[in-house]
Amino acid sequence: MATASKRTWQRVDGVLLLDKPGGMTSNAALQSARRLYSAAKAGHTGTLDPLATGLLPLCFGEATKFSSDLLDADKTYEAELLFGVTTDTGDAEGAVLQRRQPQFGRAELEAALLHFRGRISQIPPMYSALKRAGQPLYRLARQGIEVEREARVVTINELLLLGFTGDRCRLRVNCSKGTYIRTLAEDIGNALACGAHLTALRRVSVGALQIADALTLDQLNALSEGDRTHCLLAPDTLLQTLPAVHLDTAATLRFSHGNPVSIAVSIEGRVMATPGKCRVYGDQGLLGLGEFDASGNVHPRRLVCA
Repeated sequence: MATASKRTWQRVDGVLLLDKPGGMTSNAALQSARRLYSAAKAGHTGTLDPLATGLLPLCFGEATKFSSDLLDADKTYEAELLFGVTTDTGDAEGAVLQRRQPQFGRAELEAALLHFRGRISQIPPMYSALKRAGQPLYRLARQGIEVEREARVVTINELLLLGFTGDRCRLRVNCSKGTYIRTLAEDIGNALACGAHLTALRRVSVGALQIADALTLDQLNALSEGDRTHCLLAPDTLLQTLPAVHLDTAATLRFSHGNPVSIAVSIEGRVMATPGKCRVYGDQGLLGLGEFDASGNVHPRRLVCA
């Protein structure tokens, strides 16, 4: 009997901006893209719920070393809320808990949104990947167990009403890391005394990365291998918000061996008055992630392999 040929995994370095479809987990989307590239090493920069669609930056090879740096980035979503219905998950995938008739208009909704801009406090949902004693909260929730969760402060930079039709609204939300849009939907519904849940969610940006530059799995499938490779962005795409340091040959060698190097305190015309991260380059390109100190030294934090 013939056996299926074994896949040959290969080194692939780069960043893919994927437009994740609804109904698929982030890991399933990652593995589908990984197989298209036969990439030996892959990871993503933070999950999207299965219900959600939109921008999911994927990292291959050396780019995986910088995936955590994008976790801290602000994110922008477009969300649809249904008022008058609450669910146990806070979104359309959950069981209905209560139904109430909404009794408010656009003016009341706009007034309620004022209280959710800026720094706000959120209690993370039970249906989340946060852990308690090593157990993800969603597993406890599926067993009917609810545990106390500590409120967290997050920042809503933008909360814009895109549309309103009686019992539904569309919002654009730009927020800090750790913000739960499902919880935001529930809290807005509670403020309007009728409850609400999330019916649709689309992520349109992560830091400087935009959904307009992303491709769907179907689009990737339709490309030739060469064209698919050209869709990959450089590994330092994830570091573009950081200042760049360019080293000479001697400093490159020292830095590449894990040693700090001394440089001028002005980087790309910016005076580094306080310590911080930076992206470091040599004559041949990206060397890795460094950290600048107040004394004018750059310390290696994560190095790329040649």
